[in-house]
Amino acid sequence: MALIDVQLPNSLARALRLPKKSPRRQQLKVLKKLLKKARFTEFGQQFHFDRILLDRHLVKSFQENVPVYDYTKIYKEWWYKTLEGKPDICWPGKIKYYALSSGTSESASKYIPVTNDLLHGNRIVMVRQLLSLRNYQDIPVKSIGKGWLMIGGSTDLQKGPGYYEGDLSGISAKKVPFWFSPFYKPGKKIAKTRDWTRKLEEIVEQAPGWDIGFIVGVPAWIQMCVEKIIEKYKLNNIHELWPNLGFFVHGGVSFEPYKLGFEKLLGKPITYIETYLASEGFIAYQDRQDERGLRLVTSQHLFFEFVPFDDKNFDSEGNMVDRPEALEIHLVEEGRDYAILISTAAGAWRYLIGDTIRFTDKGKSEIIITGRTKHYLSLVGEHLSVDNMNQAIQFVSEELNISIPEFTVAGVPHGLFFAHQWYVASDSPVDPVVLRDKLDENLKRLNDDYAVERKSALKDISVKVLPPEIFIDFMRSAGKEGGQHKFPRVLKGKLLKDWQNFVEQTNVRSHY
Repeated sequence: MALIDVQLPNSLARALRLPKKSPRRQQLKVLKKLLKKARFTEFGQQFHFDRILLDRHLVKSFQENVPVYDYTKIYKEWWYKTLEGKPDICWPGKIKYYALSSGTSESASKYIPVTNDLLHGNRIVMVRQLLSLRNYQDIPVKSIGKGWLMIGGSTDLQKGPGYYEGDLSGISAKKVPFWFSPFYKPGKKIAKTRDWTRKLEEIVEQAPGWDIGFIVGVPAWIQMCVEKIIEKYKLNNIHELWPNLGFFVHGGVSFEPYKLGFEKLLGKPITYIETYLASEGFIAYQDRQDERGLRLVTSQHLFFEFVPFDDKNFDSEGNMVDRPEALEIHLVEEGRDYAILISTAAGAWRYLIGDTIRFTDKGKSEIIITGRTKHYLSLVGEHLSVDNMNQAIQFVSEELNISIPEFTVAGVPHGLFFAHQWYVASDSPVDPVVLRDKLDENLKRLNDDYAVERKSALKDISVKVLPPEIFIDFMRSAGKEGGQHKFPRVLKGKLLKDWQNFVEQTNVRSHY
């Protein structure tokens, strides 16, 4: 029986007199389900899940008994056993699928367990998101029954010793429900293709035969695909081929930097729907039109804790302390950044997913993604988040009427002080000095700490404009082309050196 169908008493929630739709009540019920399902695993036995379930202070007991984990710690202590084929380690049964995830920075792949319980929960959330379309105004009804072009990882998963591995998008597509198959494009044969360039070629070749209503994927790769289709068939826009295209379901990175360039490929407006689907689970989704916030999935297969992203809980490199302050959902504050700990229906327990979020509407459990714990830029206390960067890039794009599909930032020495070095992708003619000044102005407006430090130890900001192809070529050289891969917004350490060497070796100069 799938986790999501299990019905359990929730006397604690009743005792607290929580409303049935209270996020806290939902989360207590989810935690109880997870603990009950996993109580006979090695993990559940070591950390006394049976005892926790009997404690009237359920969450407090859970937090006191179970330590926090990042990937390295949980892999070294627990998940490596599942890769050896051992069952009942952190979740009942044997793990048959692993999502390969390297986020946007680490070079080595992470093996994230994927179970049928997790995938079932993900599918329930996907259906809920589709049903939320009834809340939208003037949606293109004709598009709903048309094809779904989902461009992700290969469904031809790599075979390990007793398991399969690949992108979560590939695993999910391989297990697409039978009733969805008639709508699913590019179809099973093309979806199995591992070579990203060949997969794109085959999609472009078959595109005229499809009637697409939805496109789904990471913005950079979707945009590349649409551009290739327009170029091959000499179209003015993609709607000349797919007149019923009405929705773009995207996630993984902020869409704002891509929006201006993407809309140049359209013949009419479409509806954008954002999702927050990580390898560890379907975390949140947009269920209201034109709202920036995403609704957290509080009632299904994930239990959340929120760690204030501050100097008390994280060091300067973004590493979490051993015993952080971890808050339940009813204790969070709007407008404050939190790192997320998740416990899942695949055996992740109090697991630091690495993203930071901010509640925009606590009552509706709506959040925005503000960055990564290790992707904030704070050399001297400027506390610049990826959300700040995305918004600044969006404002600059609109002010200068240019498309900036990619960018990345690095902190660099500047004499005895520091500076920010921006690398910005654009095919549009633009003066780097004007771009730098506009960027600096917007960042000062968006972030008070940045504005203060620009008068102090953060002495300069510089911008290098590069063709978009350089970013794509770098990802290709690192073996991270297509699928769920996205370019890191902040570069540090070895990745920064590799990028700097790559740019220097290609001898790229701004040609504007």
